[in-house]
Amino acid sequence: MADEDHSTGHLDPAAFAPGGRARARGLGLPMPGVTGPLNAITDVAGVTAGFTTLRENGGAIHTGVTAILPPATGDLLHPVWAGVFSMNGNGEMTGAHWIRDAGWFTGPITITNTFSVGLAHHAALKWMAQRFPALGEDLWALPVAAETYDGYLSDISGFHVMEAHVLAAIEGASPGPVAEGCVGGGTGMIAYEFKGGTGTASRRVSPRAGEHTVGVLVQANHGIRPWLTICGKRVGEALTGPRTHAVERGSIIVVIATDAPLLPGQLERLARRAAIGIGRGGTPSGNSSGDIFLAFSTANDPGPLPEPPVLALKAVSNDDLDALYLAVVEGVEEAVLNAMLAAETTTGKHGRVVEAIDAEKLKALVLG
Repeated sequence: MADEDHSTGHLDPAAFAPGGRARARGLGLPMPGVTGPLNAITDVAGVTAGFTTLRENGGAIHTGVTAILPPATGDLLHPVWAGVFSMNGNGEMTGAHWIRDAGWFTGPITITNTFSVGLAHHAALKWMAQRFPALGEDLWALPVAAETYDGYLSDISGFHVMEAHVLAAIEGASPGPVAEGCVGGGTGMIAYEFKGGTGTASRRVSPRAGEHTVGVLVQANHGIRPWLTICGKRVGEALTGPRTHAVERGSIIVVIATDAPLLPGQLERLARRAAIGIGRGGTPSGNSSGDIFLAFSTANDPGPLPEPPVLALKAVSNDDLDALYLAVVEGVEEAVLNAMLAAETTTGKHGRVVEAIDAEKLKALVLG
């Protein structure tokens, strides 16, 4: 996509953030594939995203909550077809067991820090109970709540994320451009020993069944600097500066959305491809990393629970999945990079400093 819309003079949101900051494409890095208009998970119609950010630069609080709402709010008691994959299981994503068995979930997706994942699950259920009071004591849901660890920069044992913060992120979910970097659950995260956080990207693909969109959102908190690979070039060792740790200590959560009609087994296969996407960045998915991925489709709405006696689902042919697989791989790779480019140098607890990646030096290493 072009960097500028010459009919309006406005910067292309696929390449630049609303404030003018360059994303990976705006920096001139050779990102493959065709994006949606926003290059974000919200390019998938009906998907919205919201954030609550708790940040005290120079202080001990750098945390928050990210919320992703799959369909329209009024339909959140409709099953959403999904698949999950754990590349390395040193982490948590609630609802995953039922997704593996039934192939669906209901409710909002929330992402936060490791010590707040239970609270996020609790608050999401409370939000659903308040949203659908007619169901009363008959409400049943297993919402998805996931986490990565922000305890290097943030006072994670202070339990600063409250129920109200989760509810605010869910209520604030909206379409349009998605904030990146030090926002929401990504506020205190570190990627390849640079400041990491929230990142997003999207792809448009055209299998035989017609054009579809794949959008991804990552909470990037993984990798060590020597591993860092951008656009196929190993750049980590050339990017000098203070180190944060010598071995992998983080995790990454990937949420993949698509409007392509897919069966749960096909969505699990899409989720697996996120592993290739993060691998392009250089990580082997370390032993201490919780690398857990969720893919869902907005198609094939079966209506509200309980399930009808017979379910009729349409699905893209297995022979046409390659374009969707590639969209996931490319989107995840770009979303991680967008997270790092958006993040700001942060001073956290005990005066610990995690620097933002030097965008111009990175550009020179990739393009030189």
